[in-house]
Amino acid sequence: MKGVLAALALLVAGAAGAHEARVLDDFADTSAWQAVASDQVSATLRRADGALCLAYDFNGVSGYAGIRRALAIDYPHDYEFDFRVRGKGPPNAFQFKLADASGENVWWVERPNTTFAADWQPVRYKRRQIAFAWGPAKDKTLVRSDSVEFTIYANQGGAGEFCVDALTLRERDPPLPFGTPTASASSSLRGAPATFAVDGDTASAWRAVTSREVQLLLDFGRVREFGGLTLRWAPDQAATRYAVEVSDDAKTWRTLREVKGGDGGDDALLLTESEARLVRLRLLAGQGATFGLRDVAVEDLAFGANPNAFFQALAKREPRGRYPRGFSGEQSYWTLVGVDGGRDSGLFGEDGAIELSRGGLSVEPFVLDGAHVASWADVRIAHTLDDGYLPLPHAIWRGDGFDLDVGAFASGDANAANLVASYTLRNSSERPRRLTLALAVRPFQVNPPAQFLSTPGGVAPIRSLAWDGRALAVDGRERLRPLVAPDAFFASGYDAGMATSRLAETPRPAAQRVDDPTGFASGAFLHTFELAPGESRTVGFAAPLIGAPPRIETTDAPAWLAAERERVAARWRATLDRVRIAVPPAGRALADSVRTALAHILISRDGPMLRPGTRSYARSWIRDGAMIAEGLLRLGDTQVAREYLDWYAPYQFRNGKVPCCVDARGADPVPENDSHGELVHLAWLVYRYGGDKALLAATWPRIEAAVAYMDTLRRSEQGEQNRTPERRALYGLMPASISHEGYSAKPMHSYWDDFWALTGYKDAANAALALGRDAAAIARSRDEFRDDLHASIRAATARHGIDFIPGAAELGDFDATSTTIALAPAGEQRALPQDLLRNTFERYWREFVARRDGAKAWNDYTPYEWRTVGTFVRLGWRKRATEAIDFFMRDRRPTAWNQWAEVVGRDPREVRFIGDMPHAWVASDFLRAALDLFAYERSEDQAMVIAAGVPADWLDGDGVAIDGLRTPYGILSYALERDADAIVLVVRDTGFSAPGGIRLVWPEDGAPGRTTIDGRVARWRDGELAIPRVPATVTVERR
Repeated sequence: MKGVLAALALLVAGAAGAHEARVLDDFADTSAWQAVASDQVSATLRRADGALCLAYDFNGVSGYAGIRRALAIDYPHDYEFDFRVRGKGPPNAFQFKLADASGENVWWVERPNTTFAADWQPVRYKRRQIAFAWGPAKDKTLVRSDSVEFTIYANQGGAGEFCVDALTLRERDPPLPFGTPTASASSSLRGAPATFAVDGDTASAWRAVTSREVQLLLDFGRVREFGGLTLRWAPDQAATRYAVEVSDDAKTWRTLREVKGGDGGDDALLLTESEARLVRLRLLAGQGATFGLRDVAVEDLAFGANPNAFFQALAKREPRGRYPRGFSGEQSYWTLVGVDGGRDSGLFGEDGAIELSRGGLSVEPFVLDGAHVASWADVRIAHTLDDGYLPLPHAIWRGDGFDLDVGAFASGDANAANLVASYTLRNSSERPRRLTLALAVRPFQVNPPAQFLSTPGGVAPIRSLAWDGRALAVDGRERLRPLVAPDAFFASGYDAGMATSRLAETPRPAAQRVDDPTGFASGAFLHTFELAPGESRTVGFAAPLIGAPPRIETTDAPAWLAAERERVAARWRATLDRVRIAVPPAGRALADSVRTALAHILISRDGPMLRPGTRSYARSWIRDGAMIAEGLLRLGDTQVAREYLDWYAPYQFRNGKVPCCVDARGADPVPENDSHGELVHLAWLVYRYGGDKALLAATWPRIEAAVAYMDTLRRSEQGEQNRTPERRALYGLMPASISHEGYSAKPMHSYWDDFWALTGYKDAANAALALGRDAAAIARSRDEFRDDLHASIRAATARHGIDFIPGAAELGDFDATSTTIALAPAGEQRALPQDLLRNTFERYWREFVARRDGAKAWNDYTPYEWRTVGTFVRLGWRKRATEAIDFFMRDRRPTAWNQWAEVVGRDPREVRFIGDMPHAWVASDFLRAALDLFAYERSEDQAMVIAAGVPADWLDGDGVAIDGLRTPYGILSYALERDADAIVLVVRDTGFSAPGGIRLVWPEDGAPGRTTIDGRVARWRDGELAIPRVPATVTVERR
């Protein structure tokens, strides 16, 4: 121990250059603090033992409660905040926020699902941990703040209390480069001193005998921060059991990590947010007679920032395929596996990995041929859906002499469901082969680490695995049951090596259970087959998705899998085929994608809750829900839309405000001023398609309250402050909000909000008339608001010197995708200034073509742009609609899975946040646009316009047909085809009857020839043919 003791004797007590803490608030006087809370959340301050306490109660809604005070702080180059907290209550997000003088720019630290201890606990936040949260500032560096806030934001909600005391700020010395630490050891073999462990030369090594405990001490010379260690052991000379300890003063030691069952090679240790001057390795047992440590690498903070960063760093050191694609610097894609309305769902990765539940572990396939282990990186992968559209996906590997078909589906219903996986391994070579299918149980989600919202992707901790010969328990709960008994299973803790690195070991690892405090346990099922050329074998597993674990008894797994798959497929066909679209091969992908989009919408919902996604966006926004509901209604899912209305409407606040979104925590209070009109629109849609007047009457108080709240909002913008030339464009609008994502940095007067408000006013007036109520007051509000909106558009374009309809009144920005709602659902196409309307979408088209053709640089876009297809159809731009469809359809990923994420990147493998995949709101935008090609309602004259977007070349041969399309005027079914002589339209008798009739839009460039409806001559006007009633047969001679 002499070397270690000598090193310790050289330590100087205390930290050099330490700065004294500045007391910002000792809470002796709390008069500067005020309680803040969102709608319907209770918040009360009290003093307690020289500290400040906040009692809060979320009262069944979402939102926040907090304490805030003005406090000017100028910041040094580096610093840290310290304070003490205690409290009680359910897990909720704890936020420490700093804002500038405007209050618009906010920096914060957020800790989700925080539970406070009853005793005082110290909290320290360093400069690098304080992130820019939101605001319009271009320079996001925190130089000065003018207020501080401690906030509880609802995760689980409920009631509780938190107390804070002793808020200080301490300047920190600027970080200096760290050189090589000095190394000393309690013992060393001759010629192998401790310095060899830090000399950067892996050809040398520090060595010591293993017969007794040995210590290696690293001294940085000063306290430093680090995120991990990598120990590189000499062959067969690794420590199998050791501890990593740290100290600042050589007196008090803290154990950061204990390694048990180490496997040698390189040991990468995750030591997040570590800070010390001294690191001590206590080696307790080894592989042989000596320890041999070739190198100790001290990793930076980024290496160990979190488990995702850790495994991403490890993936860079390993061959491609050892880790999932998302950890290896490549964008990955996935799809949903679930049931209609289920509260949970699995994910199926493009490379064949299957995530068993939201945020949970995955099962990933590998194929062993002798000692060679084939992964996703060693094969070509194709993708399919059963029948081309059902939500039963496959990933098909084409390897060297083998094929592997990985499939997945969910059986059951929203009350009880299982995720079922199948694996068919085929010998595609011309000789007999012995192949092993390995199904690795891994602590990784399919949802990749780039996904950070709500349910962050990446690592999914596994702390224990236990195999009893029939089922695999994970963290004490049954999670997977093979349908065919494996030839072997083994479990492995992280320290012994991840299971995927041990697949080819001989003899095979034997552990049937493992407990791993790191949370990185893994395991593998092994199925070995002797396969003749062309022969295949099928295995699979079932996992509980919702409810109790499956109890499946079968002696013929392939037959059971085939029968269960067909049963699930038949159920989905019945759901997805209510509306049938017949198109030529050129349109088949679009027609199939309509049905797949519907399936994804249904799987994405949680009970009655329509959601845009199941991970990043696993909550319900009324804007998404209202637009999704329209697609559902047009495809015959009236009950689903009704259930959503019944569920969402009661979350309306007492003052009539409609929450922007709702989840398990309750109604979110963030003001987004599109929401009020969207709830009214939803109620009116459900009535128009379902005809349930009793439901409309029951919802009427909600409609009336929303209208009253919108009146309050618009009047708040009718003051003298908005009569000046500079602010005239804001007069009478909905107040600024962040409903439009482009304005999340700073609320704006978004025309998106206004067109939704106008839609709400229109629909509320119609609802009043339908119920026999006096609609005069609502009609006046509608007309006044409409006048103010149109005046605002004219004022904004004049002020900004633009010739298009802007996205926000004060910005004059271009946002054609949002402007689409002015046409549908707002129905303002004819009322808007026609030059501005046309210029808006002419500009969009020019920019679209430049992007498509490579003339304009771009990185990504959101497929919300599908809305422009419906706009093109309404503007009479059939060919442009077709070209846009072709572009957007190419960005399905994978193509055969008929889906889009929220974000599409130009480079499909560049890693980025892509939102949920599939994204149900995007799916609804696509779905509505696709249906618009065949029929859309023109609200101005209550006519159904048909075939206005159908590509002309689809009419050849058998043409196109749509059967069972739901409309506000009944079911619509028609067929349209052409030959060399004529175009023939047949509209079936389905009881359809629209006040404005049916309008057929002429699909060809030349003028139509002689036209008859049921044998009587008819005339075209402005490229439209009016068909007053059904059934009808229309014949148009071609010129």
